[in-house]
Amino acid sequence: MCGRSSLTKTEKELEARFNANFYSEDLERYNPLPNYNVAPSHITPVITNVDRKHFSAFRWGLIPFWAKDMKIGYKMINARKETVLEKNTFKKAVSSRRCIVPFDGFYEWKKTAHGKEPYRIVTKDQEIFTVAGLWDKWTDDQGEEIYSFTLLTQPPNKTVGEIHDRMPAILTRDQEALWLSDDLSPQQLVDMIEPYPDDQIRAYQVSKAVNNVRNNNPELIKPWESPEPTLFD
Repeated sequence: MCGRSSLTKTEKELEARFNANFYSEDLERYNPLPNYNVAPSHITPVITNVDRKHFSAFRWGLIPFWAKDMKIGYKMINARKETVLEKNTFKKAVSSRRCIVPFDGFYEWKKTAHGKEPYRIVTKDQEIFTVAGLWDKWTDDQGEEIYSFTLLTQPPNKTVGEIHDRMPAILTRDQEALWLSDDLSPQQLVDMIEPYPDDQIRAYQVSKAVNNVRNNNPELIKPWESPEPTLFD
């Protein structure tokens, strides 16, 4: 499961990285950057297969078009790569509603004798990486359209596996273009996803302050070390 991430870059840095622009109305209405603690239900930038030259502001947690209410989005923040083509909601999305979701880190919690310890995981070769996503449009009873997405997850590589049993489907730059294109079949698109190279992943422990989604500041992404023991410990 991937349930917490970070995107601490500015819109200018994102525009330069992806050769895509933000819609001015999105920045006027809602500017989510920087976000040191991206969580489900947050609005965050994505690039979709139907608008590759612009960023769109989508809600994390997929709300299928057929949903009775938006609460289902909290249960659909991730889609497992292994079964994504077996479930009708995700299968149709792989065919026609794909997106890439930029982040510069994601958080996972490692079970230890002292409880769960949070770690931030980044890619060494990309300051900004993307995760393969699926999106949909849902309309509420008042006619408001809500665009949302889910992130694909997969079994972890060695580094992430020491912390958690799943990791997001991080894409290489070549894979980003393929995920947004119509050049591959749904099966080929899913098959190309594999755990990011272990030698290009770095994980480090961070403060438990990240546990609270209301905390959102640069301190969250700094390496954290246990305080030195005292005579009273």
